[in-house]
Amino acid sequence: MRSQTGAALQKHTLLWLIIAVSQCVCALGCGPQYDDAIERFCLAKFRFDMEELDQSNWCSWDDTVELYGELTNCTFLVAMNLNCYWPNRQVDEFFIQVHKHYFNECSLSGRLLRDPPNRILGPFIAVPILVTLLMTALVVWRSKRSEGIV
Repeated sequence: MRSQTGAALQKHTLLWLIIAVSQCVCALGCGPQYDDAIERFCLAKFRFDMEELDQSNWCSWDDTVELYGELTNCTFLVAMNLNCYWPNRQVDEFFIQVHKHYFNECSLSGRLLRDPPNRILGPFIAVPILVTLLMTALVVWRSKRSEGIV
C-alpha cells in the first residue's frame, strides 16, 4: 500500500513538473520569427496610422485608443498563427519600445495636460490673494485699536 502511494505521488509530481516546464517553455515566446512578424505586420501599420495622426494628438487617448487596440490585437493574432503563447516577454519588450517612441511625453493618466480656462483659473488665484490682503488689513486695523484689550 505504501509503495503504491509513493508511486502515485511520484507520478503526480512528475506530471506537475512536465506541466510547469511546458508552461515555462511556452512563456518564453517564439523566437526571432515572432519579432520579425510583429515588426513587419503590426508595427508597420501602427507606424503608418500614427504618422497620419498629428503628433500633438499622440497623448490623446480618444484619438489613439483604436490604433492601440488594433496593435494589441495584431500581436495576438500573429502569436496565434505562429502557435506562440501570448502575452510573452517579446510582446512586453515590443510594447515598451512602442511606448518609449510614441508615448514617452504623455502623462500617466493618458490625458493631455493643459491649463484650465482663465474663467476657472482666475478665481483660484484671485481669492487667496484677496483673503491674504483682507486678513493683513484686519490685523493692522485691530492692532491700532488698543482699547478693550485686557
